[in-house]
Amino acid sequence: MTMTADLIVRNARIHTVDDACPEAEALAVREGRIVWLGADADAPAAAETIDAGGRLVLPGFVDAHNHVRLGSDDACVQLAGAADLAEIGRRIDAWRAAHPGAAWVECEGFDYSALPGLPTAAELDTLVGDLPAIVFGYDVHTLWANTAGLRRLGIDRDHTELPFGVAQVDGSGTPTGFVTEFAVRGLSRDGNRALAALGVPWAGPDRRYARLLGSLDMATGYGITTIVEPQNSLDDLELFERARAEGRLRSRLIAALFHPKGTGAADLAAFARAASRYDDEWLSAGPLKLYIDDVVEPRTAALLEPYCGHGEHRGDTFYAPEEFAELLASLDAAGFQAFVHATGDRGIRTVLDAVEHARRVNGPRDARHQVVHVECLDPADVPRFAQLGVVACMQPRHCSPDIAGPGRDWAEAVGRARWPKAWPMRSLHEAGAVLAFSSDWNVAEMDPMVGIYTAVTRRGLAGGPAWMPEERLSLAAAIRAYTLGSAYANFRDHDRGSLTPGKLADFTILSDDLFAIPVEAIPHVRADVVAVGGRIVHQTA
Repeated sequence: MTMTADLIVRNARIHTVDDACPEAEALAVREGRIVWLGADADAPAAAETIDAGGRLVLPGFVDAHNHVRLGSDDACVQLAGAADLAEIGRRIDAWRAAHPGAAWVECEGFDYSALPGLPTAAELDTLVGDLPAIVFGYDVHTLWANTAGLRRLGIDRDHTELPFGVAQVDGSGTPTGFVTEFAVRGLSRDGNRALAALGVPWAGPDRRYARLLGSLDMATGYGITTIVEPQNSLDDLELFERARAEGRLRSRLIAALFHPKGTGAADLAAFARAASRYDDEWLSAGPLKLYIDDVVEPRTAALLEPYCGHGEHRGDTFYAPEEFAELLASLDAAGFQAFVHATGDRGIRTVLDAVEHARRVNGPRDARHQVVHVECLDPADVPRFAQLGVVACMQPRHCSPDIAGPGRDWAEAVGRARWPKAWPMRSLHEAGAVLAFSSDWNVAEMDPMVGIYTAVTRRGLAGGPAWMPEERLSLAAAIRAYTLGSAYANFRDHDRGSLTPGKLADFTILSDDLFAIPVEAIPHVRADVVAVGGRIVHQTA
């Protein structure tokens, strides 16, 4: 063969995720794109050769919902795995000993199951005293403050509706210390600005950029070659520009723009301008992020039937169904793609009804609107995803029994009778829906291996029984959801998501063959070599 390539990967087991050519032994790259795949003996000459040593080569992972701007903040007390108030206190004490001059105590990764009920300011007071403190829930949907923190945040019985959340109150109207809707409000431009103005260090620009850089480096190391950052203000785009200018954006990035309630015509015009400005293979913007409900654990998701043990409480939608249907139809008519956060079965149905309404009034189009999370899905709505062309953007790790299963807040909140509704990935796949997998970092581990393992086992990382095993996926289906499915979900399947001639040369060489090892070993597999556009951006020693 007379072709000359810039790079050849040979002696490999290449799983292409391309049905026209499922397997190959070698691939060739020229000018950042794949130009050939085939047998090792037929590989063309190249300026550079990588001998894969028989290892598995996959398309670069496309993480369809990864909060790289949130990351894991080294300046915060890390509470992941803290199982009770005493352990939380020990970690705070250790952090304070290492930071004696801190003006705030900031913690992240709080697991709701660590306390018997929703947390209170009084409980946090016992751990930090009069130093203002805030604790973010592991899902970053809630904030827990002590008495001094409430005071510094301006929260009292007359000020509970805040730019960064809704302060919960007790029967007398006194704030409890627990703030909901933080993801909906606090991660908005106005919410972040309000926190920064109040002197919360976490919201400052240096901390925000440091979190981004740490997350970007982590993504590259895990073989994630395209990141979808699902919720950004226009201000946040400057952070990505800076990272790109400084050579720190080594994975491609798609930024969805946050559309909170009250977004107007001027905002939409600004979003459209941003989509035109940021529109290349490395950095693009344009999809709109909306919320229809919140989350199950604190019982703020919208359910069709009441929460277990909470009377008639079913949670609320942020919009009346008719209002949301009209909103989505207007965005659809303007050509926007919508990513809609929906976790409860009533929230998800409200979104599907809205998409159906938009198709009815606007006519069908290839909109690829997404329902993000799809945690509790009524069986009657499973076939509607494929029928309406709606993508199910899901995070397999969330359904692990050690996070959401029996004995955990999620499972107890919905009750055993609704467990079959939990993350029905296989049902959606078999019904023809497109699955787009993601990590939801930093809510869960960023590593795609953890997500793939959970999707094919429905077990915790330590093993144990599977939860809702009938919804397990095949390994090939899970890989497709993390590659081509996520690329399709973001209108990028024409140039990434599979190893196909003409597409971008984004790939990873794994330490072990996922198809040949026991499933229990999948979480230990690592990305040995990661290439973006044919350029090696990560390589293990």
